[in-house]
Amino acid sequence: MECANASARRTYRSDVYELRKALLSEGLLIEPTAHEIEKAWAAYERGGVGRAGIVDHVSFVVRRRVNITGAFTNDRHFLSAGFTPLF
Repeated sequence: MECANASARRTYRSDVYELRKALLSEGLLIEPTAHEIEKAWAAYERGGVGRAGIVDHVSFVVRRRVNITGAFTNDRHFLSAGFTPLF
């Protein structure tokens, strides 16, 4: 979702869409469950983790499920949520 957001107004928007399809067909895309989305919305409503946006909250929930502790970001919300920003 972050990649799609970042490319929304770029010429490679359709490339991101095709990448998603390819990853999905090969079983390499990790998507949130309905329960995880509900957990993310609940945290969003509470204004948790420095008032992070919904996409960040979804990322936090999914990262916890698959035990990812690092994040290719410098977004302070990830640090506040207990992840290690990798740049």
